[in-house]
Amino acid sequence: MSLKIRSLVAAVGLALASGAALADDPRNTYDSRYDRDGDYDFAQVLHVEPRRRQVRVSEPVRECWQETSVASNGPFSYNNVGGTLIGGALGIAAGNQVGHGRGKDVARVAGALIGGAIGANVSRDRQQQLYGDQRRTHERCDVRRRDSWEERIDGYEVTYEYAGREYVTQMPYDPGERIRVRVDVTPTAG
Repeated sequence: MSLKIRSLVAAVGLALASGAALADDPRNTYDSRYDRDGDYDFAQVLHVEPRRRQVRVSEPVRECWQETSVASNGPFSYNNVGGTLIGGALGIAAGNQVGHGRGKDVARVAGALIGGAIGANVSRDRQQQLYGDQRRTHERCDVRRRDSWEERIDGYEVTYEYAGREYVTQMPYDPGERIRVRVDVTPTAG
């Protein structure tokens, strides 16, 4: 056997032997009514009152709704680009026929804008006739926090009687019909 394994076996053996030796020692036996800090006894519980408090609970909630959108039919949408360009070109041609000099430049620009707008409207109307209403419904969701208030028990106020006297203590749980108490008798000088 290797040295490590022998050392491990020896350590386990010593631990088991010392535990057995401590178990046989009468000083290590536990009496439920005796402890180094005093004796223990049981007292009768007279009344238990829960201590309550309000707690705000915030939980995430997923909320969904339906949104309706209309497909874009603006002058630069994919449906209207052709109509806008053709209308603008015709407007420039028409503006070129009006005026002379600087006025002719203004007429071309005005013709392009007016022609483009008319072309976009004609294209949008034609698209509506061919494909109908372009409304689409989409589900949208968002996570929001919902707050609520809950009443929680924060502990218990326990009234008990021992040796003819009443005592009150705070406990984290309801002790039931009896409570374990420590009795400490100390001699006094006098």
